[in-house]
Formats: sequence, C-alpha cells, structure tokens
Amino acid sequence: MKEKIKKIWKQMEKIEMQYMKSILFNLKAGCIWMIRGCIIGFVVGGFSSLFALGLEKVTECRNMHPALIWFLPFGGIVIVFLYRLCGVRKDRGTNILLTAVHESQKDVPVYMAPLIFVATLLTHLFGGSAGREGAALQMGGSLGNTIGRILNLEEGDRKILVMSGMSAAFSAVFGTPLAAAVFPMEMISVGIMHYAALLPCVFSSIVASQFAAGMGIHPESFHISEIPALAPASFGKIVILGILCGAVSVMFCICLKIAGSLYNKYIKNLYGKVAIGGCLVIILTLLVGNFDYNGAGMELIERAIHQGEVPVFAFLLKMLFTAVTLAAGFKGGEIVPAFCVGASFGCLYGNVMGISPPLCAALGMAAVFCGVTNSPMTSMLIGFELFGFSGVKYLLLVVSLSYLFSGYRGLYHEQIIVYSKYHPRYINRLSGSEGETFDGADYEEK
Repeated sequence: MKEKIKKIWKQMEKIEMQYMKSILFNLKAGCIWMIRGCIIGFVVGGFSSLFALGLEKVTECRNMHPALIWFLPFGGIVIVFLYRLCGVRKDRGTNILLTAVHESQKDVPVYMAPLIFVATLLTHLFGGSAGREGAALQMGGSLGNTIGRILNLEEGDRKILVMSGMSAAFSAVFGTPLAAAVFPMEMISVGIMHYAALLPCVFSSIVASQFAAGMGIHPESFHISEIPALAPASFGKIVILGILCGAVSVMFCICLKIAGSLYNKYIKNLYGKVAIGGCLVIILTLLVGNFDYNGAGMELIERAIHQGEVPVFAFLLKMLFTAVTLAAGFKGGEIVPAFCVGASFGCLYGNVMGISPPLCAALGMAAVFCGVTNSPMTSMLIGFELFGFSGVKYLLLVVSLSYLFSGYRGLYHEQIIVYSKYHPRYINRLSGSEGETFDGADYEEK
C-alpha cells in the first residue's frame, strides 16, 4: 500500500513539475513578445506619427498653394531618382511584405521606411491621388524587420515583427487600434490567421496608437445619423448595396491593373512614365475644375458621410485619379482612396435608393475596403471604431456580401487565398490570378 502511495505521489510531483515548467515557459514567451511588441509600438509609432504630421503639413501647404500641382511631374522624377539611387528599379510596394512573411530567404529592405516616407510626402505635396496607410504598412514592416535584425532574431520571429510593425503603423496613422491589430494577420493569407503574431500585434498597435495620440494625432471618427430600422425594405436595399460594393471593389482593382499595363506597354522609361503620369493628373484636375480627387480623399469622405451628398461620378473619378497616379510610379497606397471610392459610391446609392446616404456612405467605405483587401474581420472592426455600433447589423451584411462577391481579386497580388470563399476547400492561389494555382492546389471551378 505504501509503495502505491509513493508511486502515485511521484507521478503527481512529475505532473506538477511539468505544469510549472509549462507556466514558466508561457510566462517567459509572453513577456518576451510583450516587450518586443512595445518596442515596435514605440519605434514604429514614433516614425509613423512623424509621417502623419508630415502628411498634414504638406496637405495644408498644397491647399494653400494650388499651383503646386504644376510641379507634380517634377516630383515624380525626384521619386524615381531616389528609388534608382537605392537600387530599386521595380518597386513591389506592400507586396514585398507579404512575400517576406510567406517565403523564406525573403527580406524587407532597411531603406524602404525612409524611402516611402519621402516619396509619399512628395506625392501628396504636389497633388497626386494616393493614400497613406499603404505607405505606413511598408514603413512599419521595414522597421519591424530591421528591429528583428538588430535583436538578432531568427527568421520566423522577424516575420512576426514585420506584422507587428504593420499593425503599429496602421494604428498610429489611422487611429483604429482594434482593426490594426488584426489586419496584418488576416490579409497576409486569406482563410487563415497568423495567431502567433496576435500578442505582439495587439501590444504594438495599442502602444503606437497612444504614442500618436500623445503627439496630437487624433483618430478618425464619424457620427452616423438617420439609421433606419431593420425592415424588409431596408434589408433588401442594404443587401443590394453589399453586392454592388463587391463589384465596385473589383472595378477598382481592375482599373489599377489596366493603368499599370498601359503605362508598361507604351512607356518603357521610368522617368518618362512618372512625368507623363503627373501631366495626366494635371489635365484631369483641370478638366474636373477642382481638387476634390487629389490627395487621399478624406475631404470627400467627410462630405459623403456628414452631408450625404457628393458628385454623381465621384467614385469613378477617384478610381481614375488613383490609378493614373499610382500606376505611373507615385507612392502612397490605395487604402484611403478605396475608402473614398466606397463612401462616394455608398452616398450615391443612398440618394438614388432613398435610404440614409450618410449610412450608406459609411457602409460603402467599409465594404469596398473589405473587397479590395479580402479582410472581412478587419473591415468590421474598422466600421465599429469609425462609426460606432448603431448600424452594426447593416455593417455585418455589407461586409460579408462584399467579401463574397468580390471574388478573388485584391490590391495585393502576392496575397494568398488559402481557402475558398465559397466552399470549405483548400485552393491556395494568389489574389487576382487568372486561375493559376501552385503547390498542387486544387483550383475551384464551381
């Protein structure tokens, strides 16, 4: 009997030791990633806050001196020169971050952060139509990878810091820490989440958001009025809006692709391409007769949501301005222009269909973002942070519908669609690819 008791006691001691080791291991790993996340949040948050303040200043300068748009071709030439000076002949933009996470032996260059910083400021100063979050993601990923190298981390841990840097930059620039924490994990590979990066992404996002707030960068927020009760008529109209937003997001991606193809086909010289692109933006601005479609488009978003009224073809013009700008070689990103396209289209839809234009503008903004990034969870969180929870049922509808009806198109051609949007099936294909698969994946034909 005593022997049995001793044996049981030893087994209990062994289990207890294993349990204690597990607790200590989790505590150590958790503390390490919390510290790393805070470091990323401070460094990237600081850099991104300077970037956001810089954008505010150059936008104010451009608004005060409209004649600066005549220097847009010259600004583009300077951008190309800076990239050539750093040895970059073909800039892959945000796609380089996705490749760095997906593939081994792929790295994010150290020079990307200062390069995209300067290039984006030049684009906005002279009136190019471009966003800010795309540039911020590239800066954050580059800084995260650089910090990983300084800390002498292995490749897998550096990839997590790349995602943490993206979260921190997005959070600092746009002021949506919830969405920023989830976005890199979700958009890298559609259908799966890189949960290993959850803790550092959360910490870096929160720290960067607080850092930016301390520097006077206030988060975006919009008050939505006139939210109708959920009834069969309003339900049907919102369902149609979600489907159309999926189609609009596909149009936006195709427009960017066609513009790039046309530039590459007819203009081989990089300096010539960016100069002609700048001239085209100037011509378009003169034809329109105002500067509504230059810059990121936040003024148009505010008008759509607060006033419920925008020009009929505003969403198409913003697509055109953005495609002509970015495909030519200017820098900045596509995310805020996608917001602007969605808000403009939603506002137009609300006026035509007789259902709260401000609400439809807000819903269109989130839905088109979802369609172009294939990130439904992030889109919902952005909606909650920017617009509150008053129209949450409508938000869930349009985001889920846009995600489905946008198909496999997306802004980032290195984004991998791991699982089908329509069936519980592994397809493993690239976003925007015309049916090709790799690694023996079965392409869905239904």
